[in-house]
Amino acid sequence: MVKISVIGICGNSVFMYADHFHENGETLVADSVFEEIGGKGINQAVAAKRMGAEVSFLCAIGDDQNGEKSITEAKENGINPHFKIKKGKSTPFAFILTDKNGENRVTEYKSAELEVEDVISFEEEIAKSDILLLQQEVPSTVNEKAVEIADKYGVKVILNPAPIREIPDVMAERVYMVTPNEQEMQAIDIKRFKNCITTLGKKGCLINGKETVAGIEVKAVDTTGAGDTFNGTLAVCISEGMSLNDAAKYAVTASGISVGRKYVLNAIPYREEIERMLKNE
Repeated sequence: MVKISVIGICGNSVFMYADHFHENGETLVADSVFEEIGGKGINQAVAAKRMGAEVSFLCAIGDDQNGEKSITEAKENGINPHFKIKKGKSTPFAFILTDKNGENRVTEYKSAELEVEDVISFEEEIAKSDILLLQQEVPSTVNEKAVEIADKYGVKVILNPAPIREIPDVMAERVYMVTPNEQEMQAIDIKRFKNCITTLGKKGCLINGKETVAGIEVKAVDTTGAGDTFNGTLAVCISEGMSLNDAAKYAVTASGISVGRKYVLNAIPYREEIERMLKNE
């Protein structure tokens, strides 16, 4: 069994569905509301776990009810949780509005955040991993230390550069792969990275600017978390030694399945579903 370590955020997410997004000054009436634990980190960790990997997850939470819910959710999904409780802070919170086309707008609030010392305490987990999966919802210093530790032990790093911010050259040199979407790709110089897989939504993905892997045909219900599903699945496939093309096929299939379902954790498919879809192509 391969091992994936994930560093990111986890907290409460509130989903609302409406016909369209707000115009300036407009008040919308939502069709429904739903709450679940979410965040790029936990979403990617769950996706990797459902692919059959052993998963350790480092995040920061507050000393509140949402923090307790986050720990419970991770354990129920079979993830090894390394949750750092920040006294007097709130667990991260996100509001997601989804329109009739399945597109979304996400607003998040982060109070509890990881620190470099937390990453140092996670060193043993990183050292034992096949892949370290990162995103940019944590402070830059946290990711930089994590990449430094991974480099020390020869562990491959996959960086999902969302949300967009500057990536230092020394970090880019140590990252095995970066996985931007089309907007993020425009904001970073992908030539600085050994490998780049750009997600293209329903069109699939682009490997190192050359090879396109087509997405699957699906009616989009909710695109929230599709990129996280892609990254968690991709990390496991690369850990197992698949080629970039084969790994990308699994990842676009997994993310395609997820957008056909509401919400995020409920939408992330298990390996059996992904492989069944691939066989039926």
